[in-house]
Amino acid sequence: MLYLTALILSFISCIGNNGPKVNMDQAPQPVIVTDTPIYPLDSMPGPDKSIEQFTVDYIMGHFDPATHPDFEEVDIKYADREGLFLRKDTYEAFRKMYNHAASDGIRLQIRSATRNFNYQKGIWEAKWNGTKLIEGGENLAETTPDPKERALKILRYSSMPGTSRHHWGTDIDLNNFENSWFEKGDGLDIYNWLKKHAAEYGFCQTYTAGREHGYLEERWHWTYMPVSSKLTALAKQELKNEMIKGFSGSEAAVMLDVVKYYVLAINQECMGE
Repeated sequence: MLYLTALILSFISCIGNNGPKVNMDQAPQPVIVTDTPIYPLDSMPGPDKSIEQFTVDYIMGHFDPATHPDFEEVDIKYADREGLFLRKDTYEAFRKMYNHAASDGIRLQIRSATRNFNYQKGIWEAKWNGTKLIEGGENLAETTPDPKERALKILRYSSMPGTSRHHWGTDIDLNNFENSWFEKGDGLDIYNWLKKHAAEYGFCQTYTAGREHGYLEERWHWTYMPVSSKLTALAKQELKNEMIKGFSGSEAAVMLDVVKYYVLAINQECMGE
């Protein structure tokens, strides 16, 4: 507009007040040259969630999801209890997947969502110290004095604090925590539906059967790849075993190379590479 106004004033100045009148429809139009793509307002791209926007502290869970601006509390409609949090982008994708599943007679329910470092520390140390028994009713404080062996037993299903994908707000546990539940009845229907449709909404089963390293199969654990693949890449680049500390048994992180053999030992389809 400023360009056009200046053009008109210059033209009038040159011809004088008694010159011909300017036809605004025929006035020369400015040419806009830009390297920036122009998008319709309803298709403007959102912020680029590249790995540069995340930090190692983030992937290690050193924040409170209840106060983090990128997180939102999960409505009880979608969960088995109140007080669960997810990243807003993950939550939005889940709600779309939930509605599709419901239209097919499938009810998805979030059983576990974001767990920050302190939350995971509570889970880990309860098993480490024997206040919570592991599978088969075993008290590790009594049966397994060697720190490496004790850590390995916990790592069958539970992550060390600072290494859990549940820190990220991109990973959810659905419906049940037993693989056998997903082998028949409603559980099998849910699992088959997820295998068929979850990828349409960006979700991938993180821990599948047949992997050489890492946690055992978890048919309930699904990750939102559009964000988690970037966080996995950051963990691969920046997370070191020596950083994993601040809890009982942390010395086993270096012994076991947990970054390589647990953090990165996921279903390759979830890597996003």
